[in-house]
Amino acid sequence: MVGVATPPVLDVAPWRDFSAAACGALEALHQRLGWDVWVVTRVVDDRQVVVHAHPPDVIRPGTWLPWADTFCRAMVAGEAPRAATVTAAVPAFAKRRTGPASRIGAYIGVPIVSPEGELFGTLCAFGFRARPRGAARDLPLVEAVARLLSTLIAAGMTPSDPPALRD
Repeated sequence: MVGVATPPVLDVAPWRDFSAAACGALEALHQRLGWDVWVVTRVVDDRQVVVHAHPPDVIRPGTWLPWADTFCRAMVAGEAPRAATVTAAVPAFAKRRTGPASRIGAYIGVPIVSPEGELFGTLCAFGFRARPRGAARDLPLVEAVARLLSTLIAAGMTPSDPPALRD
């Protein structure tokens, strides 16, 4: 009908797929909490692959690191906390601060898991400088968003394959 206003609920309509939900979550976290870059990653074999990032021009999808060298692996293994406002002060992170990780001054990350409880990947953010200690209070929201992404996977919203790997 001509002249009919758009219902005010369409701005919160469901996302069409996991990719759209992940991108929407990253954008919302970036707007609400800040941090320099937010990513959803997937662990594939011995690599951690960036699937989605916000802002998208900081880390490109398909970028990967060896899983053994990542902050997320240390976090998942319980060797490091989920939130570190000064990565240099956390021994498990400090020893990983080489190569691309040398620019990471602060980290927050949470696993994303499959319905069987297996690791899919992570939801994480990086600060290129240390963050105030109060930034660790962001963790419960990040955990809730990671759990929602895990729930979407459990509900059958299949994530797409990781983008082509970039060296």
